[in-house]
Amino acid sequence: MPKIAKPAYRCSECGWETGKWVGRCGECQAWGSVAEAAVVQTGRTTASPVTTPAVPIGQVSVKESAFRTSGVPELDRVLGGGLVPGAAILLAGEPGVGKSTLLLEVAAQTARYQRRTLYVTGEESASQVRLRADRTGGVHDELFLAAETDLGAVLTHIEQVRPTLLVVDSVQTIGASGIEGVPGGVTQVKEVAAALIRVAKTRNITTVLVGHVTKDGSIAGPRVLEHLVDVVLNFEGDRNSRFRMVRAMKNRFGPIDEVGCFDLGAEGITAVTDPTGLFVENHHSQVPGTCVAVTMEGRRPMLAEVQALVTHSAAERPRRTTSGLDSSRVAMVMAVLHQHCQIRLQTMDVFASTVGGAKVVEPASDLAVAVALASASRGVAAPRGMVAMGEIGLAGELRRVRDLPQRLAEAARLGFQLAVVPTEPGRKGPRSPESWTVDGMRVVDVPDVRGALRLIDLAAETRGERPRPA
Repeated sequence: MPKIAKPAYRCSECGWETGKWVGRCGECQAWGSVAEAAVVQTGRTTASPVTTPAVPIGQVSVKESAFRTSGVPELDRVLGGGLVPGAAILLAGEPGVGKSTLLLEVAAQTARYQRRTLYVTGEESASQVRLRADRTGGVHDELFLAAETDLGAVLTHIEQVRPTLLVVDSVQTIGASGIEGVPGGVTQVKEVAAALIRVAKTRNITTVLVGHVTKDGSIAGPRVLEHLVDVVLNFEGDRNSRFRMVRAMKNRFGPIDEVGCFDLGAEGITAVTDPTGLFVENHHSQVPGTCVAVTMEGRRPMLAEVQALVTHSAAERPRRTTSGLDSSRVAMVMAVLHQHCQIRLQTMDVFASTVGGAKVVEPASDLAVAVALASASRGVAAPRGMVAMGEIGLAGELRRVRDLPQRLAEAARLGFQLAVVPTEPGRKGPRSPESWTVDGMRVVDVPDVRGALRLIDLAAETRGERPRPA
C-alpha cells in the first residue's frame, strides 16, 4: 500500500530536511534557506528486468576505459594519466580563478586530436566564448559550442553532436523543467547532475562539470554531488598571482596526492612543469632574513623562499604579521627560539612571508622559518645556497619529514649546496652533526633547532652574544 510522506521542509543550500519549519538550517547554519518541500509519495519497489546481465569480473573489458590524454600534461598528472571515457569529473573553484579558461584549453586540445567535443556554456554567450577561444588559439572544427540553460536542450545537443568529451559550464546554471526549485538549487542540481552522468555512462562520454564554491571554499550544492561523480578537482590560486594549482580531492582512477601547476596569462593558461622558480628569488645571494624551504605538494617537491623582517616596536603590543604562512606555527617557532635559543623577539615587530604568493603550511617548513627569523634578528645572512627542512617540537627538537630523498634530490637539482635536515631517529653515533653528499650537495643532520642555528653560526652563543633578558 502506498505510503504518503508528511510535509517536510528542506534547506535550499545543502538539502537538509526537517519535519517542521526552522529559521536556520541545522546542517549548513544558513538563515532563511529552509522552505516547505513538495509532498513525496513513496511505494514498494518491485523487481524489474535488467538491462545488462551480471558477468564475472574477469570477463569485463577494460579497453573502452583506457586513459587518453587531455592535451594538458599537468592535468593528466592530477587525473592519474588522462581522461577516462564515461568518467564524470567535477571541477570547482572560486570565481575568476580560470576554470573556464582551463576547460576551454582542454576542449581545444581534445578537438585537435580529432575527437569531437561539445562545450555547453550557461554563464556566457557563445560569442564571448568564441572571443576567448580566438585569444587562446582554441578554434577547431571538432569543437562544438552551445549556449544553453535547459537540461532538455543540452541532452538534445548531445544526441545531435555525439561528442567524446562534454564540458558543462556550469552545472548550477542548468535547469530541468518539471522539477521544483530554481537552477542552482539542491533539487535542480541533483537532477541535472544525475541526468548528465547517466548519459555519460551509457554513451561512454567523458563529462566535465564546473561547480561553484561557497564563501567558505566548499563546493556549492548538495553533498551528494561529490558522491555522484568519479573525480573531484579543486582549482585554486591567488587573485594577485598568475600561479594556479589543481588538486584532486577524489579520484576513482588514480592518486589524490598529485597537484598540477599552471600559469594564467592574457594568452591563456599554460602548464608549469617546474614551478620552483616562481617561489625562489636569488637563492645564491646572501640576504639576512631569508631561507629556502622544501615542501611537498602531493608527491611533487617544491621549493619556496621564506622571508622575515624583525624591527624594534614602538607600540605596547608588537605586531605579528604573516603572509603565506600559518600564523600559529610562526608564533610557536618564535616561542621555541625564545625558550631554547635565547633569541628574544617579544619586544620586536615580526613580519614573515613567502615569495611569489606561495602558501606554505606544511610543518616541515618550521626550520626554514626559524632560520629566517634568527637571521633577521641577528642581521646575519644564512650560508649561500642553503635549504632547511624539519618540523620543530615544543622541546626544540627536530622531527623527521616525509619523502626526504625526493626533497634532497630536488634541491640538489636546482643547484643548492647545503641542506640542513633532522637527525634520523634511532641513529647511533656521536653528538656532533653527521654529513653526507647527495648529487654534489652537502647534507647535514642535526637533532634540534639550537644545533641547526649553531651549525650555520646564527645561535647567540656562537656569535659571542650574551642572552638578552626576558
